[in-house]
Formats: sequence, structure tokens, C-alpha cells
Amino acid sequence: MKKYKSIILLFGCLCMASCSDFLDTESLSEQTGEVIYENEGMTRSAIMGIYSQLCDTYVYGQKMSVNWQGVSDIELASGYQNDPSTAGADNGIANYWCNWYLENTKWEGIFKMAELASTTVDGLRKSTKLSESKTLQGYLGEALVLRSLAYFELVRRYGDVPYKEGMSNSDLSNVYMGKTDRDSIYSCIIKDMKEAINYLPWMGTSDYNSERVTKGFAKGLLARIALFAGGWSVRDGNAFDDTNVEHYPNIEGNPGMEETNGFYVGRPKNWRDYYEIAEQQCAELIADPENPHALDPDYGDIWKTVCGLGYNAYNENLFEVANGVGYSGDIGTLMGRAMDGNIGYGQRGFGGTYVSTNAYYFYSFDRADKRRDYACYWPTYKKDSDVDGGNREIMNNDIMNVRLGKWSFWWTSDTYRSIAATATSRTPTGINWIIMRYSDVLLMFAEAGYALNGSADMINSVAGISPRQALEAVRQRAFGADSPQVSSYDSDFFEAIVNERAWEFGGEGIRKLDLVRWGLLDSKIEDMKKAMLYMMDGTKTVQIFDKTYNPSDFPQVLYYTYEGSNLNGELIDWSSVNFYMNRNANPNPKIYREIRWFPGNYWERKDESAAKTLIQNSAKVCACASGLRASYDYTGLLQELQWGAQIQDYILKNISQMGNGKCNYRHLYPIYYEDVYKSNGCLSNSYGY
Repeated sequence: MKKYKSIILLFGCLCMASCSDFLDTESLSEQTGEVIYENEGMTRSAIMGIYSQLCDTYVYGQKMSVNWQGVSDIELASGYQNDPSTAGADNGIANYWCNWYLENTKWEGIFKMAELASTTVDGLRKSTKLSESKTLQGYLGEALVLRSLAYFELVRRYGDVPYKEGMSNSDLSNVYMGKTDRDSIYSCIIKDMKEAINYLPWMGTSDYNSERVTKGFAKGLLARIALFAGGWSVRDGNAFDDTNVEHYPNIEGNPGMEETNGFYVGRPKNWRDYYEIAEQQCAELIADPENPHALDPDYGDIWKTVCGLGYNAYNENLFEVANGVGYSGDIGTLMGRAMDGNIGYGQRGFGGTYVSTNAYYFYSFDRADKRRDYACYWPTYKKDSDVDGGNREIMNNDIMNVRLGKWSFWWTSDTYRSIAATATSRTPTGINWIIMRYSDVLLMFAEAGYALNGSADMINSVAGISPRQALEAVRQRAFGADSPQVSSYDSDFFEAIVNERAWEFGGEGIRKLDLVRWGLLDSKIEDMKKAMLYMMDGTKTVQIFDKTYNPSDFPQVLYYTYEGSNLNGELIDWSSVNFYMNRNANPNPKIYREIRWFPGNYWERKDESAAKTLIQNSAKVCACASGLRASYDYTGLLQELQWGAQIQDYILKNISQMGNGKCNYRHLYPIYYEDVYKSNGCLSNSYGY
């Protein structure tokens, strides 16, 4: 993509050859370290080696950017499954059905990133040139942040993990380690992040761009880490003391949060201390006159630019993982706008279903929200064999499988398209994975400030704005500054933040983990399930986020035309589609096409045979994410539905297991069996794995 790609690829192998993963005994010799970290050029090579590890398949190259998004209320990694408890691999894992023999959740790649960074941190701290070289100090800042990022990802995906501040010793004295509790790890990486900020330049200084760690990203990442450190997660009370931990309240009304077998949902009692860090870091970034980051006024430009391998003109992207066309990154091919293969642009097509969304997410948006059609993409670009054989967008009506719209083949680079044209296997797109955008800073500021002060309108003395003003800055881009919708949102300001982050960041690997730290993952998924069942049933009022829909609000048939009002055009004119109203007939058959919408597919089935698809799909919805709780009982909900008895019967006969039987809120991954066996008895799994 950009010049750092070649540097990273060139030096990545060099540096990885001299690093060690979690249980590897090799490390840099003292003599080698003395040579490398006394020299700015060689240190730069070591830093680029750390960056190269971010592109690993088990880091951001695929797993953390795609597969590990899992199931939330708005994202579906691998879609709705027939029986996720037996699906195995990524399909089961996405629905919280993990086991320690699945290599799909190995942590080796992330630990390798941490070890590479630790090697560089140790080497730079021993360098005699560090105190006199701003360049080396900047490299130290980068290494500290990248190590913190690695451990941050480990903690929020695995919980309590082995942690060491330095590199592995050749005598193995610090290699075989047990788990360190997550609160201690968070304290250590927060300390490192605070130190790193002092060393780092702003984006735009020298050759520091969005593919390098800069001051702005470090402050934003510290805020994110602090919110997670002060947030909820499942904990193992059998292994760690809970003296300083607050247990999740009101579990009587939240069956998915009940404590079982010593496992409980908790957060630190001093969570406010962490939220203060988050608020302060965001406020300082917002207020700093040197801050180079701003919202791109065109939301779509973020995605068109990153797909085309360009830099955002407003520096909205605080940090991107630098992928390389043909080398790394499956963003776009595994999720994105659907395009068939073998229609003139290569065999493989574009926009897979490794992560998709649903009609629930689509109908959560205000119809005037400009983000909606980047979040949700209904059609497939394909050969229209029914008309003239030409290629065009053809509307789909599967409410359980809606593609993500932020990545499109038409926005990709010429280099990628030329490779894809003749490729017989999946080609890495080189599209960068965005770790953080400036809108996240604004919304974290709004969230932390409101949580601490209980007021959406209190002006922060550092930032000079209130939580409400930060929220509405994000909404102004979505609706336009003069739109009344900017100030029209849920009266519960926390719920407004929860909703806004869904609309802003769908498909970006943020939602599931946000819900985890809020203690809302289970309840929000259940809200989605209930709404999807009601939408297919057709007799109930449907609640989706802050919106209420009656059955009559959903059209029986969608009518749509193409740009230029051409019946056989290429791209759909989205302003023509009647998503929110019934039409009595086709408004103009000469220019409008039509497709039966979900009420026509599901409602008013005369008998069980006609309701077969409704019954099967409703069972899939119930089984979605069914490894998250210890047990499920949908008897009461299904009794409300026309075909509830048949759905219940189908579940009993065709779905092997609903609930993991051991642990509620089991959002964390197990430790891979090889890592347990090689740990010399130091490691074991928790949460019933």
C-alpha cells in the first residue's frame, strides 16, 4: 500500500527470527541487543518487525479483524447456524461454542507480538544513546504502545493470562508462568502507556502517519484500555480473590448474568479511577492545539479511501494496521459488499459472509442516517440472467444475512484488481484494518464524562465541551449540521451512547467487546433475537434500539429503481426503495423493479408445511450465540408466536445443545491445549472449558 509495507515485509522476517513466542526459549543475545539499539537504523528495523506481526493471520490479518468479531446484536460472524454447538471451528466459536482443542483461537501470534515489543523495549532501555536521541525515544514509545496493545487484546479475549514486562530469558526463568490477574495487567500497561505518550510525536511529524503509533493514537488507546479496565467481564472466583471486585448487580432479573460454579461477572471497585483516565486522555486530545485529528465530514470517504489504499485527508484514522496487496489482509474479501465471481473481475468475487449483519441492525438506523447504507448492504453485484445478461446490483431479501457495506470492490486499488482478475485463490486486498477513529475518541469522552458526573451537559474544563456536544458532533456528520435528528436520540444518555457506537462502528470489531465491558452482551443479543422472531412472526410490535415498529410499518413488497431511473441500470438508487412504507402497486413498471420483502416471505403461512422456513429460521435465531449462557429457556417467548410450539419442537429435535452448562457470560476464549500441555503445569483453563 504505502512505503512502510515494503519495509515491514523486508524486516519482519529478520526480526521475527530473533524473537521468541510465549514458550520459545530463544532470545536476542546481549551482544546483538547492544549493536541493534545503539543504531537508529537498526532499531527502526526492529520496530518494523513488531509492526509486521500485526498482519499475522492470528492477529489483525484475519482473526481479530474478521472471525473474532463473533456474534453481537448487530454482527454475525459466520451467520445464523443450524446447530452452532456442533459447528466447530470459526462457526462455533463465533456463537461462543469454544473448546481448547480448536486452534482457531490460539494466542501464539499475539504473544509473539508482545515478545517482539518487549525485546525492543528492553534493548532501548539499555541503550546508551536513548537519552540523547529523540528518534530512539520515539521508537521506545512505539514499542511500549505495541506491547500494551498486544496484552490488551490478550486480556479482553482470554481474561487472566501470563504477563511479563521484559523479554524471555535464555535460562527459561521467566518463560513458564501462571496466569496474572487482569487487573494487575491493566495497571502495568496503563503505566506503560502513560510513559509512551511522552515520547511519541503527533501524526504528520517526519514520516509518522496512520500506519505508525503516534501521540494521538496512544492517548486514544489509553482511554480505550482504561474503559475496559473499569468495565465488566466474566471472572474466575476459583482462581483469583474478589476482595477488590464488584459483582454484577441485579442478577435475579438477568438470568444470563447469574453466578455459577464460582464464575461471575465483575469489575474493579475503583472503576471510576479508570474512567477518569479515559475522560482525561480524550479531553487532552480534543483540546490540544497540535492535535492533527478531525472527523472526515464525509463518512463514506473513510471507507473509499482506505479501500483504495490512501490516507484519510482529515487524519480521522488514528491508527491502521498496514496490510499489503497480495501479502496480508482479508478485509473486503471475507466481509463487505457482495459481488459474484466469474462476471469479468476474477473468479473469486468479493464481500464474503465471514461477518455479516441482519435486518435488526438495518432497521435500528434512522432512515436519514448517512451511515446506514455503509453499515448494511442488501444487494449482490452479479450477472442479471433474467434480463439482458448485464452486470448490476440485484436486491436480496434475506433479513438474516445482510452484507457489511464499508468495503467495496469498486473502491479497491488498481493493483488489487489486476491481481484478482487472474487469481484462482483468495487474494489479500491490502486494505488496512482501522484500529481507532477520531469519532471513537469523542464518544469515549462522552461516555466517561457522563458516567463520572451523571450529567450530559457539564462542560469539561480541559476539553471545553460537554458529553452531549461530543455525541452530537458525531451525529452532525451522520445527519448534517442543520438536521433536527442531530439532537433527537434516546433520553437515557447512556443508552444514546450505546446506540451511537453501534451505528458508528458496525463491522469494525468494536461492538461485541463494547457490550462485554458494559455488561450488556447477553441482554443485547437477547433483544436482537426477540426482535428478529417478532419480525418473522408478523403479529407483534417490534422494538429495535430506540425505535418501535408496528407490523404495518414493514412493506410486503420492495420497489426500487436504478440511478438515472433506468430499469436496467447498474447501481440501485437507494432513495427509491420503500423500506419504511407499503406501496399498493409498482409506481412505474417501466423503471421500477420489485422483490417480495420479509412479510411476504414469512407472514400468513396457512399450515406447518408453508411455515417450514419460518420455523427453521426462528430456531436458528434462538440458537444464535447459545454458548454464551449456561442454559436457555425460550418457552415463554415462543408461546407468544404463531408457530411457537413448532419452533420449540424443531429446537428439541434438531439443535444438540442450548447453553454450555457451566458458565454464564462466557465471552472469553480457552487456552489452546498445546499451550496448556507445554506450560509445565503452570496453566489450566477456566470457565468450564
